[in-house]
Amino acid sequence: MFSGSRVLTIFRSNSFTSKRISRLFSSKPKMVSVPSITLQPTGQKMPQVGFGLWKVGNDTCAETVYNAIKTGYRLFDAACDYGNEKEAGQGLKRAIDEGLVKREDVFITSKLWNTFHAPEHVRSITRKQLADWGLEYFDLFLIHFPIALEYVDPSVRYPPGWAYDGKDDVRYAKVPLHKTWEALEELVDQGLAKNIGISNYQGSLILDLLRYARIRPSVLQIEHHPYLVQKDLIDLAKAEGIAITGYSSFGPQSFRELEWQKAYDTPTLFEHAAITTIAKKHGKTPAQVLLRWATQRGLAVIPKSNSQHRLLENLDVTSFDLTEEEIASISALDRHLRFNNPVDYLGKLSIFA
Repeated sequence: MFSGSRVLTIFRSNSFTSKRISRLFSSKPKMVSVPSITLQPTGQKMPQVGFGLWKVGNDTCAETVYNAIKTGYRLFDAACDYGNEKEAGQGLKRAIDEGLVKREDVFITSKLWNTFHAPEHVRSITRKQLADWGLEYFDLFLIHFPIALEYVDPSVRYPPGWAYDGKDDVRYAKVPLHKTWEALEELVDQGLAKNIGISNYQGSLILDLLRYARIRPSVLQIEHHPYLVQKDLIDLAKAEGIAITGYSSFGPQSFRELEWQKAYDTPTLFEHAAITTIAKKHGKTPAQVLLRWATQRGLAVIPKSNSQHRLLENLDVTSFDLTEEEIASISALDRHLRFNNPVDYLGKLSIFA
């Protein structure tokens, strides 16, 4: 998923205090049964619906993770670049300490940031991220973006963001992706990650990766919503036995929070007639329809919410079925419209060209 520390500052000072978050989740939640996806080559089960930690503020993250676990979430999608792994780990520890879950009940995904692609940095930064979480291993560790940037020592700035100077100096690093993948494979050998995978990869990179991988990728994470369906990419991943997680399931909604003009110029999916008509027919919310459109087609999803009511709704997106015609009508909204495109916000790094 997108990030960059300069954007995250918007969310680290949000209006929700931990006390207010706690009140949101004070009632005992109804538990929802969530299917799982079997990952290859390990056979480990990954919940099909999880909680995404992108844009969760530092002041509320621990409470949010704790209460999401109380609600029934067992998959959490994190990243170095989100800048909140330490707080997320605090929420997880509280849930474990109180006996709500055991470590093995929870599936934690994290990601390797672009500035740590060099093999000598992969193991050290992974250990730091694990320490922030208070964990001994990640269930899944992904290459966040298929681009290597110049190393920034964590003692200088963490998370480092896109720019070497923390402003606008984006510098490439001479690290080929196959070397980074080999370093991820060593994480599996060392017990630091159970599964490894990729994020924001396109088809040619996946085909290349499969030529040299000793351990095949378990998961591909991509931006996925009705305005960006990426059918050919999904078909390729499925044919190769790679599970798919979709982020930004609600399309422009996530990026309106960042005040991006492209998101404001795009009709919100929550109010699109094609979505609201189906939602009304099934007695569901537009958000539930969007998530079911993905899960019914075999994808995992990682929405987030600060609302207890919406948390439950987002988790309950596998208990009803859309018709084939409804799925096709939603897919027909495809505009090939990508919001998380570095060239749009950095002016370079055309990785999706």
